[in-house]
Amino acid sequence: MEAIVARYAIFICVVGALGASLSSASALTISEAYASVSLSPPTTRMVVVCHDFGCAQRTPVGLSSGDLAALSSLMAPGRASAEAERRAVAAAGAWFDRRIGPAAGTTHRVARANGFGSQNTVGQMDCIDTSRNSTSLLLILEQLQLLRHHKVEAPEARGFLLDGRGPHATAVLTDIHTGKQWAVDSWTHKYGERPDVIPLDVWKQQS
Repeated sequence: MEAIVARYAIFICVVGALGASLSSASALTISEAYASVSLSPPTTRMVVVCHDFGCAQRTPVGLSSGDLAALSSLMAPGRASAEAERRAVAAAGAWFDRRIGPAAGTTHRVARANGFGSQNTVGQMDCIDTSRNSTSLLLILEQLQLLRHHKVEAPEARGFLLDGRGPHATAVLTDIHTGKQWAVDSWTHKYGERPDVIPLDVWKQQS
């Protein structure tokens, strides 16, 4: 049964990322990205965490005033510049992963989980899960007015098999001063580690 679930999860990730890749000319909005996996957008009091591949499982996690204060503290150094804010976002991403992990059962998630072979999908996250979860964090930061140098965009994707690269999705920020876009990708790291925050054009060229 686990093998069937894993194959289904891979299919969901491939279809989700493939759909985003092929629709790049008319990219999804944030609302559409959430609707595509039947996910509710976050608020400053509640976030629904995607896990088990393709957002197959959704775990609501309440956010306390202490959580919001922790995010505010982590983001404070980012006021200095756009570069500093991206570093702060990476630190907030690691904190967020550790905050939601115990509630969602994802404390043992691995980097680059793909469901191939005997890999169990329970408690793991594929690129659809991580791109939505990271976008949720960014939206919360935006709602708290903790992003001064960036705005949140819908997840983007790269690769669609025909170009020899597996589909992959990421959360995205745009620098409001330069217009340059940045990938915020936690799928490449295991539980509790900082996500990659790299130029989106560089990210799109990776395999």
